[in-house]
Amino acid sequence: MVWLMAALGLVILLFAGDALVKGAVNLALRIGIPALIVSLTIVAFGTSAPELLISIQAAMMGVPGIAMGNVVGSNTANILLVLGVPALIAVLHTSEHDTRKSFVVMIAASALFIALSFRGVFDWISGVILLGALALALADMFRDAKKHKALVALQAEGDGVTDDLDDLEGADPDMPWWKIILFLVLGLAGLPLGADILVDSATVIARTFGISETVIGLTLVAVGTSMPELATTVMAVIRRQADVALGNVIGSNLFNLLAIIGIAAFVAPIPVDRQFLTYDLWVMLAASLLLIPFVFLRQNIDRIWGVILIVFYVAYVSLMFV
Repeated sequence: MVWLMAALGLVILLFAGDALVKGAVNLALRIGIPALIVSLTIVAFGTSAPELLISIQAAMMGVPGIAMGNVVGSNTANILLVLGVPALIAVLHTSEHDTRKSFVVMIAASALFIALSFRGVFDWISGVILLGALALALADMFRDAKKHKALVALQAEGDGVTDDLDDLEGADPDMPWWKIILFLVLGLAGLPLGADILVDSATVIARTFGISETVIGLTLVAVGTSMPELATTVMAVIRRQADVALGNVIGSNLFNLLAIIGIAAFVAPIPVDRQFLTYDLWVMLAASLLLIPFVFLRQNIDRIWGVILIVFYVAYVSLMFV
């Protein structure tokens, strides 16, 4: 029964997160916020809402291993699974996009996160540092995106600089007000409910089977919250639109590192289990560095690379249960 409750909590989280993104995006567009700003802020926050609510709930319930494991495990899974599994279906043409700057920022965020972990606890001081770094990263991304859109607009004769809603997740210019409000209500009500059910169930599973909360956070919770990214990338591969998969993973990991624990640290201090300091944080960093051939050498992620990434992930998870 507890496994069914964990699955129910995860499903509620995923649907509520999707509803919140759709509602927030269309509300922002209706009240005149430019699509560019919406894509860099509201969509980023909304798609990470399940992870954020889980970490906050875990911190409040005194199970910090789940909070930390959720972030560290999700980042590792995003690279090894979210890029590995779709590569078995078709080649990810990551060489067509320049992600060097974003990658360097993500590695810098990883180094900052690891350094703060050695303080032994993520408190409000760590939260201020992480959120300050996030603000700088968002400001830089906004400047780059604005320059890019201005350049594209100049190249498209007579079009002018306009917001492109086609690539904005959840955007629907014709969505009625009642539907926007319904999505917002479902998202805001469903996220804390789903997080509460999932954290409760994960805690019971850990105690029943004698598994540490840290391992549950790194595996069950982390993989569960990475499912939307995996599903999105698989569908993009099927539609032959997976060339931006690497950029999406880098952006998601950057946001996970700086925003989730950064915000959760203000709710309650999050102690860092020794396992993170000796093993899991370094696996996360090593997985991130595995992206170097795809970022700097313009290597595509083919089926061989897909198998390598998945084997690494299976080995990592297996070692946790030894």
